[in-house]
Formats: sequence, C-alpha cells, structure tokens
Amino acid sequence: MDIFLGIVVGLIVLMILVIVHEFGHFIASRKNGVNVLEFGIGFPPRAVAWIKDPKTHKWRRLKKSEWGANNVAKTVGMEKSSQKSEKSGKNTKNLTKNAENQTTLLSVKNRDKIIQDGLIFSINWLPIGGFCQMDGESAEDERKGTFGNASFWKKTKILFAGVAMNWLTAFIILTVLAWTGMPTFLDGQFTIEADTRVEQTPVKVASVHENSPAEAAGFQAGDYILKVNDEDVHYGTDIIEINEKNAGEEVVYKVLRKGEEGCNCDQNLDLTATLNSADAEYLLGVAMESSASLSYSSWSAPIVGAGLTLQITGETFKGLGQLVWNLITGVGRQFSPDDSVRESGREAIETVGDSVTGPVGILGVLFPSFVSTGPANVAFIAALISISLACMNVLPIPALDGGRWVLIGIYKLRHKKLTKETEEKIVTRAFMVLLALIAIVTILDITRFFR
Repeated sequence: MDIFLGIVVGLIVLMILVIVHEFGHFIASRKNGVNVLEFGIGFPPRAVAWIKDPKTHKWRRLKKSEWGANNVAKTVGMEKSSQKSEKSGKNTKNLTKNAENQTTLLSVKNRDKIIQDGLIFSINWLPIGGFCQMDGESAEDERKGTFGNASFWKKTKILFAGVAMNWLTAFIILTVLAWTGMPTFLDGQFTIEADTRVEQTPVKVASVHENSPAEAAGFQAGDYILKVNDEDVHYGTDIIEINEKNAGEEVVYKVLRKGEEGCNCDQNLDLTATLNSADAEYLLGVAMESSASLSYSSWSAPIVGAGLTLQITGETFKGLGQLVWNLITGVGRQFSPDDSVRESGREAIETVGDSVTGPVGILGVLFPSFVSTGPANVAFIAALISISLACMNVLPIPALDGGRWVLIGIYKLRHKKLTKETEEKIVTRAFMVLLALIAIVTILDITRFFR
C-alpha cells in the first residue's frame, strides 16, 4: 500500500513540476509576442479540449470531430465564412466551399488567421507532464508571431522561463517549509541561526528481535531511545556507534514509552542490556526508524528559502560534475594495462550507476520511502526534484532548453542561418541519446529495486 501511495503521489508531484516548467514557457511566449497554439496537461491521446476566442475572450469546448488540425481549421473557416455569408446573402453551397478551402491548422496560408481565432487548452490521458506548443518553433521561421521570428533576447527569455519557474517553485516550497518545519537532509544545511528553532524527534524502535539482548532488557516496539550511557542520541547512527564501542558489555538506555492517547501515562525507563560480541549478527537487536530534525524560522523564512535553493543548486551542479568526471576517468582507466587501475575505473563507473536515479527509482523507491515519513519530507523532495529539473535544462544538451539556446547562439555568432533540417537533425539525435540514457538508468533502477 505504501508503494502504491508513493507512486501516485510521485506521479502527481512530477506532473505538477513539469506543468509549472511548461507554464513558464507559456507565460514568456505570450509576453514576448510569440503565439501559443496549444497548452496541454498530460500527453495525448487527448481527453478534452477548449479553444479561446481572443476577441470575446470566451472559451468553448472543442468537439471530438474538431480535435484534428484539419478539423479545427475547417471549424474556424466555417465560422468566418458563415459571417461573410450572412452579410453577402450567399447560399449554403458557398459556405461549404469556403470551409473546405481551409486546409490545415499548420498551413502557411491559413495559420496566422487560425491562430488569431484562439488558443487551445487540452487535458490529455497520459499523466507524464505537459507541453506548450508555440507557433513556428523552428529558428528559421520568420513569420510574425512565431518563435523563429523572435529576437535572440526574447528567445532567451522564453527558453529559460521554464527553468526560472522550477527555481521559483523550489524557493516557494522551501520558504513555506522554513515557516512550518524544515527537515534536515544536508550537512551544513543553510539556516539563519538567530532565527532558527530546532525540534528533534527521538529515535524510535520499530521492532525487536526475538531472543536478543534488547528483548531480554525489556525493549518494546514503539519505544523512543533518548540516551545511551547518559549520552544524548539524535540519530540511529549515534546509537550504533555507542553500541560498537561497548560490544559485549552492559549498556544503559534511557527510554520513553508512550501510553495510550489521553491517559497521560508516559513512562521514562532505564533499560540495561548486555550487548552481543562484536562478531555477532547484531549487538542490541532492534530495528530503528529514521529520526527527524525540524527547524523553524519566522522573519528569515524567505531568506532561508532563497539560501537553501542556491545551496541545493550548487550541490546539484557539483554532483553532476563529479558524475561526469567519474564516468570519463572510469572509462579511460579501462584502457590501462595495470589491473589495479582498471579495477579502480570499474569502481568509478559503478558509482555513476549508483548515483543516478530515473523514473522507476523516483516513483518506486524514493517517493514511497518519503511519503511514509510525512508531508514535510515529500515537499522537501519535491523542491529537490524541481531544482534538479532546472539544473538539467540549463545544461548545453541540444534536446533541452539550454542546448537549444546554445545552438541558436552559435549560429547567431557565426552569422549563419540555422535551417529547420539542421536543427531537427541535431535535436533529434541528442534526444535519441537522452532516451537511450533514460532506458539504461531505468534498467539500473529495476535491478536495484528487485535486489
């Protein structure tokens, strides 16, 4: 049930983050004079669609018969022809003839007129994000109102608007968390100490092994471990370290045992356990749940949100750089005649595989584990993914926003025209490489999932 719930929550979060990214492109396109043909939630096949008349600003639902590009064009043409017909008194035959002359939504002759007749908003069946279809997305398209006709500065704003929206989303999420309770996941996580209050949830015992030192000492599932040998403990690792130092010896645990709700009968207990020896399967014999540390801010919450967004962005780029370095050096070492060098190269390549997580890992492992720990952790991981989307789209990969910008910029600096054929060829090849990488990462995720 936790896995199913995690997958559902993960799909919703990922879809919202992609829609936010595409909405950034939509807003920037409209603000910079580029017509948008369609804004869609999800991917086709289409479930329902509406079209907006820019003159009346009224929406009307598109019939299924109008969903195709040709049908939309004919519908628009018929409406226009109908108006002319009424004025000139022409018969229905002329109306039909005029409607048939409207060929396709994307035809050069009729596109400008059709675009003026409305923006399509659609909801589609595949819940894997969304899209913003601009008019004339090829750089060589020079018609008025197309992306290709926009200046380089306007193209820059449109291409990076999605990235900006992802960073803005992360900033908003992290600011709200700073007010309501920010989980601690990073070493040296950004805070304003003068305006930070930290609340630590004690380590909780999830289960107790049979015939273990813990069972003999009286531990029960649900107990909270507060101290070990009078040392404060905040994380399960703290308890493990102390246990390892005292293997085979008696250790005293200060435990909080909560009573039933409303009975006001919580107990503070001192439980003494004689640990197993260091070579045993376990020392104490308990499984522990992850503890949580929440920090709260007031006036500094927006500063914390901005600072943490920058910190995570820096860590993301640092991680990407390390990943690429490990991959390059790992592959390079495979050509060495030295066995130890080749082995170190294989280890470097393995770290790359272990560091990368794809859709299966995010939906099947990451979200189920975070959903069970509460909404604050889910919100935090959503902010992390939003920042990751922003960072990935900044990279100079032709199939992504940053890559398209670099490609357009190179041809502009060379004072050469970027033809549609060249652009499609470069972007398509880069996209195929990305799909191959996603397939490899997905296979790695599946193998890790079933280990």
